[in-house]
Amino acid sequence: MRRADSTHQSLAALTVGALGIVYGDIGTSPLYAAKEVFNPAHGIAFNAMNIIGGISAIFWALMIVVSIKYVILIMRADNKHEGGIMALLALASASVREHAGWGRGLAILGVFGAALFYGDGVITPAISVLSAVEGLEIATPLFKPYVVPITVVVLIALFWFQRNGTSTVGALFGPVMVAWFAILALAGLTNIAGNPEILAAINPVHAILFLSQHGWSSFIVLGAVFLAVTGAEALYADMGHFGKQSIRLAWFWLVFPALTLNYLGQGALLLRDPKAVENPFYLMFPDWALYPMVGLATAATVIASQAVISGAYSMTKQAVQLGFLPRTQIIQTSAREIGQIYIPGINWLLLIAIVAAVIGFGSSTSLASAYGLAVSGTMMITTLITFFVVRYAWRLNLSLCLVSTLFFLVVDGAFFLANLTKLEEGGWFPLSMGAIIFTFMVTWRRGREILVERMRSDSIPLTPFLVSLFEDPPPRVAGTAIFLVGDPDSVPHALLHNLAHNKILHERIIFLTVVYRDVPWVPPEERVHIEKLGHECYRIKLYFGFMNVPDVPKALELCAPHGLEFNTLETSFFVSREKVIPTPGDGMALWRERLFATMARNAGSIVDYFNIPSNRVIELGTQVEI
Repeated sequence: MRRADSTHQSLAALTVGALGIVYGDIGTSPLYAAKEVFNPAHGIAFNAMNIIGGISAIFWALMIVVSIKYVILIMRADNKHEGGIMALLALASASVREHAGWGRGLAILGVFGAALFYGDGVITPAISVLSAVEGLEIATPLFKPYVVPITVVVLIALFWFQRNGTSTVGALFGPVMVAWFAILALAGLTNIAGNPEILAAINPVHAILFLSQHGWSSFIVLGAVFLAVTGAEALYADMGHFGKQSIRLAWFWLVFPALTLNYLGQGALLLRDPKAVENPFYLMFPDWALYPMVGLATAATVIASQAVISGAYSMTKQAVQLGFLPRTQIIQTSAREIGQIYIPGINWLLLIAIVAAVIGFGSSTSLASAYGLAVSGTMMITTLITFFVVRYAWRLNLSLCLVSTLFFLVVDGAFFLANLTKLEEGGWFPLSMGAIIFTFMVTWRRGREILVERMRSDSIPLTPFLVSLFEDPPPRVAGTAIFLVGDPDSVPHALLHNLAHNKILHERIIFLTVVYRDVPWVPPEERVHIEKLGHECYRIKLYFGFMNVPDVPKALELCAPHGLEFNTLETSFFVSREKVIPTPGDGMALWRERLFATMARNAGSIVDYFNIPSNRVIELGTQVEI
């Protein structure tokens, strides 16, 4: 009985936590989604039939995209309990290994989806916080000149706090969002009671008519309807933190009902008072509740922003360890929660881009034009990659896979094309960001492949080299030398330099290679592989998943049961640092080679990344032409 109680308490805690992290983005969409759907600029007559139709379109978008696609179906595609587009890419790539050539195409698709996610990471905090602060304009027009400055101050404070980690406020996120969703539901119910005819919006016929009877205007407004489902990717991306069950419970028992009631309530308000289209969310509340709601909405949007920022950190970590981005400083901010990390470089770049978006666009309405394109693109890519998982990993019937994928592609594609019409108005912003990040990611990946090929062509095979070396061995000195090598079958340049200049060998030599697998986690019992090469030489491979912390000294402690113990004070780590020289010819275009050389020059230290004590490191440089 006690175990059952503990399980229920744990599930309840995870469900409340999921409310704070997973549903922050989609939970704050009522601030701006309905307002944009009924924007007079769309040219659709503002009458009772269209109000019911617009709310119906929002309801069925939530039902199809979030409830059916993500919560019920996509969340089944977990990579050892981890979700997100990079985890999905790793799972799909592993499932099609027998099909030569498919892996590279999938990688390009997945990387582009990941790049678009960063575009979402810029727009979400900007539009969420800005739309919350805009509630001050409803209270009094005197606040209008201060909306953007207040938004910028809130965002700077949020990003400044990131270096402290989220553990100190994480416990507050869930309860705040519980209060938020409860108030959304209560406000919706209050307004529905005054105009119950809005309940007709549950009938999908109204959505179909609304989206089909107004020609080009119907297509344009589809992009505004999509604002209600942005944040659905977070359900899948944060699955590893909270688990499927807690995320599904939170959605079906609180989030979905609260959102449905609130959107219906906004529709009921508009039926009663068409002038409320100026800001139907805030005008749902009485005057005395306006300032408290602005405060609660700002807190909710900060939480929504936190979720996207944390997602950008996790995405970056996965991309680095899967070889799509250079090493960067990753700081663990919690001793207990492995997912709580802080990446200074990403943090400040995001802040600069977000502040630029807030100042440049100036209002949530203008930002709404930029919002949606990146997210809908990522959703479409997720659908495509999922096809390869359900077909080749799960071995489901081909016809079933094709029909279901085609259905969701039609939905995703319609939203993407509708958002594409906003390209000139602001959609270019996240798309440009995604294109730039995509270029960086594929250039880094290809550059590393070329670099490894060049170094391998000039390398000496390790095994015959050791045989000839120990025929007439140089003097050996006390201690252990660990050579970090990318290719475990080649002689490291650092060893050749050491022999040439010092003409000695340590009494114990380790050739160490770090290998990243296409899985989130590699358990400790599978972390280390040791191979004896004779003469106290060993080849060690350390295996990490893309969610593991690559702590080399800690991993080497796992060698003790195999008879290898390492005393830090008697161990030296030899590291080769390559200086990349771009040259015309084979490889990449010269501008890409120069970009790769710049990225390599500014990549984070391998010593810091692997947590190696800097006072035990000997770094030797070499030049490589690509």
